[in-house]
Amino acid sequence: MPIDAKQILTELNGGKYRPVYFLQGEEAFYIDAISDYIEKNALDEAQKGFNQVVLYGRDIDMNAVLQNARRYPMMSERQVVIIKEAQDLKDLGKEDTAKLLSDYIINPLPSTILVFCHKNKLLDGRKALAKTIDKNAALVNTKKLYDNQIPTWVSDYVKDKGFRIGVKATALLAESVGSDLAKISNEIDKMLINFKGKGEEITEDHIQKFIGISKDYNVFELQKALSDKDVVKANKIVNYFEQDPKNNPIIPIISVLYGFYSKLLVVHHQQDKSERNLASVLKVNPYFAKDYLNAARKYTLSASINCIRFLKDADLQSKGIKGGAMKDGDILKELVFKLLHV
Repeated sequence: MPIDAKQILTELNGGKYRPVYFLQGEEAFYIDAISDYIEKNALDEAQKGFNQVVLYGRDIDMNAVLQNARRYPMMSERQVVIIKEAQDLKDLGKEDTAKLLSDYIINPLPSTILVFCHKNKLLDGRKALAKTIDKNAALVNTKKLYDNQIPTWVSDYVKDKGFRIGVKATALLAESVGSDLAKISNEIDKMLINFKGKGEEITEDHIQKFIGISKDYNVFELQKALSDKDVVKANKIVNYFEQDPKNNPIIPIISVLYGFYSKLLVVHHQQDKSERNLASVLKVNPYFAKDYLNAARKYTLSASINCIRFLKDADLQSKGIKGGAMKDGDILKELVFKLLHV
């Protein structure tokens, strides 16, 4: 059975290494995290020169992989062989080479740590090689997280680093940086360099100061202004976005707002409108359930449906498919006006 990436990282931090790792899937963050840890920590610097090999799938074949894997270490108890971009191995899908790799995985050289980084796709689970890897190697399958899973991931990542982060700060970071885990973790790591000691709580002020995301002018605050039908605040934010289009591109803004109004449709169709039930159904932090209830009072079901239509039109306009050559700032202003006055 596949092993959770966090379990593998815990093992590695505890000094436990397995003979073969096969890391595959759409989310590169954990593939890189595991392979980078092994590359940096399995051997000390003096041993790496003779006993660590990093190969790229596009440059080699399976014969080269296995030749390196079967070498014995020099003046070290183990060696490391890492195959990056393993999905580009031209003969990985061939039966004869797959059989050779399967034979090695069943009986690996104990002194070798062999790591395959197979990104953006999975092996065909019906084939013999995939079954052999599943049974005999450390198999990690990684999937892209859904947008509603990002806040929890951010909170857990910060906690693992020994810090705390508030609910609003988590939402601000998740909504503004996007779903790229490598980018999110990089921004958090850069921010934490500025903290003196562990245990501190990351706030919206910290995010604004160290990452450069405004705590007052962001898509999260625009969503809140729209849900409150706060015309003044919404227009201030839109004008701010227009002045800095590079850091506030329109398509992600439309995407976030589309998700918000789509959730309002779900709220309107719920018989149980308790905050607890809505948080569960909408897959949001209970802290924000009341915001959706508040918005549902201001936007009827028919109004919410119209808002979805406005957002679809704005998306087509932003891509030049509809409405002529309007500037993004004008498209956003027109959209927000419609959403506020529906």
